[in-house]
Amino acid sequence: MAVLSDIPGRVLLVGAGKMGGAMLEGWLGLGLEPAKAAVIDPAPPPEVAALLESRNVAFNPLNGGVPAVMVLAVKPQVAPEVLPRVAALAGPETLVVSVMAGRTLAFMESFFAPGTAVVRSIPNTPAAIGRGVSVAVANGAVTPAQLDTADALLRATGGVEWVADEALIDLATAVSGSGPAYVFLLAEALAQAGAAVGLPPDLADRLARQTVAGAGELIARSGIDPATLRRNVTSPNGTTAAALAVLMDEVSGFGPLLTGAVAAAARRSRELAG
Repeated sequence: MAVLSDIPGRVLLVGAGKMGGAMLEGWLGLGLEPAKAAVIDPAPPPEVAALLESRNVAFNPLNGGVPAVMVLAVKPQVAPEVLPRVAALAGPETLVVSVMAGRTLAFMESFFAPGTAVVRSIPNTPAAIGRGVSVAVANGAVTPAQLDTADALLRATGGVEWVADEALIDLATAVSGSGPAYVFLLAEALAQAGAAVGLPPDLADRLARQTVAGAGELIARSGIDPATLRRNVTSPNGTTAAALAVLMDEVSGFGPLLTGAVAAAARRSRELAG
């Protein structure tokens, strides 16, 4: 498995917004030398600009040489405008790693020279605290060594799941890519429900936040499957059982509702991919 300090050449980050900035911070924290990093972005957020200055990372370099890796973290809607310009900076040995939602391998390959190694991945927002997960797929030009490099770069912000079928990326986007929003909505709705039954709103909000965060941490640390954890806290005929009878209704419950939501997100991801 590759380590970031062993990457042979410069890592060029194109786009240093929330996701790009989180990745850069992770790389530097895990051993990538600042001299091996460079960023292209017309207006990075203040916190990223401060990071670039404090670590002396090259910013919008006029001539930094051909990068070993180019990471594309721009918004997908500006990709058709940005990619022709940055593709000119790549060489035949450059590995291209994309974290743009909805942009396929074929789309990215169309901007680079034939035979360019390209990895498509979809991370999620917990990457900002190193607890994200990315799902990734590589084209046929990616070598084993480049695959290790891409894996190391993506793991700087959390776990990585590699798939062989690119179609699974759109499905994964609907689960892990959009999934944090579903969890945030759960915390939001739980707080509102608590207030509706009489809790002070600020107390309901604190209880909901900590409950969702703690339950997620228990899933992560225990290694026990969620269904077993659910059963473990459900006493027969108790308060949790009464609530779950509503949430687990086969027609109107949480399961069918979430299944429909994930299907809608997957459908939209395929539409964006063309």
